[in-house]
Amino acid sequence: MLSLAGWDVIKQQGRLLMTFPCLGLEKIVNRFIAPILSPLALTVFQVARPMQRARAEKTVSVVIPARNEGGNIEDAVRRMPRLGKHTEIIFIEGNSTDHTWSEIERVKAQYSNLEIKAMRQTGKGKGNAVREAFDAADGEVLMILDADLTVPPEELGKFYDVLISGRADFANGVRLVYPMEDKAMQFFNLCANKFFGIAFSWALGQPLKDTLCGTKVLFKDDYARIAANRSHFGDFDPFGDFDLLFGANHLHLKIGDVPIRYRERTYGETNIQRWRHGMLLLRMLLLAIARIKLI
Repeated sequence: MLSLAGWDVIKQQGRLLMTFPCLGLEKIVNRFIAPILSPLALTVFQVARPMQRARAEKTVSVVIPARNEGGNIEDAVRRMPRLGKHTEIIFIEGNSTDHTWSEIERVKAQYSNLEIKAMRQTGKGKGNAVREAFDAADGEVLMILDADLTVPPEELGKFYDVLISGRADFANGVRLVYPMEDKAMQFFNLCANKFFGIAFSWALGQPLKDTLCGTKVLFKDDYARIAANRSHFGDFDPFGDFDLLFGANHLHLKIGDVPIRYRERTYGETNIQRWRHGMLLLRMLLLAIARIKLI
């Protein structure tokens, strides 16, 4: 009915299991149990917006956090598509032990015809690097591209089109649709990604097939609103992915999944620590349940 009336559903959730007073028990059931058993709820709440029209062309800033990725820097620039009215590339280097910083400086000088910014983060972690680069970005659309290039730069045009067409406010990369190269993702990592995709979809009330893909795209104005409301969740996310996803969901932005073809790393080693980071993800899932699902 909403679709026929020109409205787009952002998210929905079932509420209200007990409709009669029972010594205050109904408040506990409806507050804490109904969100968990939402398919059994008697009332469904939906958040919807008028369907969006296509937007005018925008300028783009592509942020590339890089730690020990010296062998991928030039390829990231050489393979970068031209996006929107103007494309800005921002490298932000974070405490590398290889030649990443000197390579960024060399590539910036060699490709002087392109707008390339070179930064060194002042804090630690990818989340901090992304925030510092976003603050320095001039583009109207902000993109994150991991420097390992497991998500091909050539795919970024799809993310841009999703936002400009009005199909979503926030484009989230998904690695779990197309077949991957053999060594792109280990089996247990694949299982964890599938689990967290299902779990966070349930917690946020929006379908998210892959929450851990590093490629995420949003409008700069929306990012400013997310940053202004960051205190709602606190500084909880060293990765940066969930800070953006939770913030976008809290502002009722429509999150659109964009399938990409995930590639095997060709240089360097992953910065992911499977078990340590897995525990962090469980903590963030509990936070999502407490601050989003049960509110």
